Amino acid sequence: MGNIEVNKKLLPMKAHYFLFNAGTAPVVPFMPTLVRQLGFSTVIVGTIYTVLPIVGMLVKPLFGIIADRFQRQKLLFLLFQILSAVPFFLIMFIPAIPQESTVSFHCHEGVSNLRYCPPNGTTLDDCLTDRIVNDPTSNSTLLSCQMDCKTEPWMWDTICNYWKVEKYCDPQNIPTDNRLRMTSFVPMNHIELVDNCLFFMLKSAELDSNNVPLYCPANTTDFRTSCQVKCNNSEIMEAVTQSKIPDSEAKGLYQFWLLFLFLILSWAGMAVVVSVGDAICFDMLGDRPHLYGNQRLWGSIGWGTFSLLAGFLVDHFSNGKASKDYTVVFYMTVIIIGVDILVSSKLKHTQTRLSTNILRDVSQIFASFKIVIFFCWCVLVGLGTALIWNFLFWHLEDLASLQEGCGHATWIKTLEGIVMSIQCFGGELPFFFLSGWILKKIGHIHAMSLVLLGFGVRFLLYSLLVDPWWVIPIEFMNGITFGLFYATMASYASIVAPPGTEATMQGLVGAVFEGVGVSLGSLLAGNLFFKIGGSKTFRWFGTGALILFVVHVVIQFVMDKLGSRGKKVDEKIANDSMLNRPITNGTTNNDIEVDCIISKDDSILSQATVQEVLDSPKSEDIEGKPKSDF
Repeated sequence: MGNIEVNKKLLPMKAHYFLFNAGTAPVVPFMPTLVRQLGFSTVIVGTIYTVLPIVGMLVKPLFGIIADRFQRQKLLFLLFQILSAVPFFLIMFIPAIPQESTVSFHCHEGVSNLRYCPPNGTTLDDCLTDRIVNDPTSNSTLLSCQMDCKTEPWMWDTICNYWKVEKYCDPQNIPTDNRLRMTSFVPMNHIELVDNCLFFMLKSAELDSNNVPLYCPANTTDFRTSCQVKCNNSEIMEAVTQSKIPDSEAKGLYQFWLLFLFLILSWAGMAVVVSVGDAICFDMLGDRPHLYGNQRLWGSIGWGTFSLLAGFLVDHFSNGKASKDYTVVFYMTVIIIGVDILVSSKLKHTQTRLSTNILRDVSQIFASFKIVIFFCWCVLVGLGTALIWNFLFWHLEDLASLQEGCGHATWIKTLEGIVMSIQCFGGELPFFFLSGWILKKIGHIHAMSLVLLGFGVRFLLYSLLVDPWWVIPIEFMNGITFGLFYATMASYASIVAPPGTEATMQGLVGAVFEGVGVSLGSLLAGNLFFKIGGSKTFRWFGTGALILFVVHVVIQFVMDKLGSRGKKVDEKIANDSMLNRPITNGTTNNDIEVDCIISKDDSILSQATVQEVLDSPKSEDIEGKPKSDF
């Protein structure tokens, strides 16, 4: 057996991809639900997540330019890791916005109950109320609710005379705020849904450590008041809790602006770390860009492993609590990214290439039609990626609800966890590993076509789903639509980047992919989901992807034909000129020199990729000398 050689210089880079993705995985997937738990509505959540991709679009190229211009890639890389972790951690300390769990308490003869009716224009969630009313353990479960109720002066007479709490017969013992505080007990099988209102039939109550009968005579004034409640059942609290502040006023709260600021800073930090980190990785790989996937696959391992672990820990530490306890994920994030900072500081990377005019050099590459097509391809892939990132689980939950009604709630999160695992370990991981081999065999242009074909097939398969469990085999295609795509996008951007603009190019393609493609895709898919439903939306996107695949193939075929015809003319002119001048020891024709540099027999690039580079603007035109990375 041959010896396996480990490039120790690249170990910190592998460790960074693993640790940074492991550090963000515990908090990023849970952030929307955490924001809702703080009391913000889905409208506020949607507003925030519309702005965040735009922030990434702006900061990626901006700090890419700064990193290249001042040759401070590693410094910015480390600083923005800190900027990713610290604001995420500080979100843990943001208090929830004012919320209320208000119910109506009615005591009449021998019957007392609590009633909750949703505000005007809203309804109770059908599946939530179904789980509450039809709880299989209801016969043996006793619900406990702490009550804080308004009172009128005459109510204390009822409490004194009929509830037999003699303490309150003396007006001096009545609380100064006139609030009645007690604990009520309700058998779970005594909860009913009537006319979109939940009724809780009280069994007993405890006031000042004494059991009280909750008896109110019929011939007395109706004992009816409103109470704030806190029950030991998370589903009931979810049903009866609502924000005291409307969306129009929520944006004036300091909690909103703190949350918004911390998320913007963290998103900006992650965006810069990803783009500058990829630039550093390609710089360290030198003339072996095909090995990028072997480094990046460790990020998929970190994300897949720690997202599952975080979900388990959140459920574990939330056991018995009225709401999810996300404390553990914030500590995981700050600790793991802290270790990443230490590891990344060991990177042996020195930026040696400098562009004297970054904007001019980058703008010149757009003279190549193929590179313009490449950026358009990034936008189109972003459209499809947004549909998967933001709406796949929504589609699966809709299918599950149609198939089993409210019963799907017991297993849908398990299915979503399996989907995430397969996306990482069954899709991204093998394709990141094989991406170098694939790109060497077929080249970047054909890989771009393959990605579009993969999206088309994947979306059409989603549109045909009836049983959501059949999504599992489809998720292996995530290797093509994300693993191969990301490796192709990052390596092609590195290849065409003029010397000294590597971080700028990585930031630019990332901004185009997420800031333009994903943002537009989220907007378009959201409107289609609302108007035509999930299955038709995936069918439309799938059909569109297949059409774009055909268009991309045809355009590249035509360009290759025109390019080969032009190349034959150039070769004839070059041969004629060579015959008419003496042979020298050095090659003076720039085009021939570049061709010789790139087209070696042992080149790591495929012939397709070599042609892609030859068709792009020549390095000499930008920098005045051949680009030595090839």
